[in-house]
Amino acid sequence: MGAEKDSWVSQIRKGVVEVVILGMLARNEMYGSEIVVSLSDRAGLAISAGTIYPLLSRLKRAGLIDSMWRESPVGPPRKYYRLTSDGSTELLQMAASWREVARDIDDVLEGIGSDVSS
Repeated sequence: MGAEKDSWVSQIRKGVVEVVILGMLARNEMYGSEIVVSLSDRAGLAISAGTIYPLLSRLKRAGLIDSMWRESPVGPPRKYYRLTSDGSTELLQMAASWREVARDIDDVLEGIGSDVSS
């Protein structure tokens, strides 16, 4: 089941990365590679730059985030991303949906532990 488990975990990540990025940008403006590094610090959310940058572009086209170039103290300018007011509204709705789904999953899985047969 190793490869199947990896695929399943990958699908979970892909399903939640949008709400995670919006949540991160609700706290602070961030540039792209900063988002990638922050996600890679969380093993369950580690996603490649090749996945993040197209998602940032899609979120920007949808009006959920905005971007601006800023000079960097070390190296070339960086493109920073921030949440828009539409993005804040969407994030609140997504967070409520996430909490409902997570609560329902937790209810179903309650009491399941190491005694589950393989």
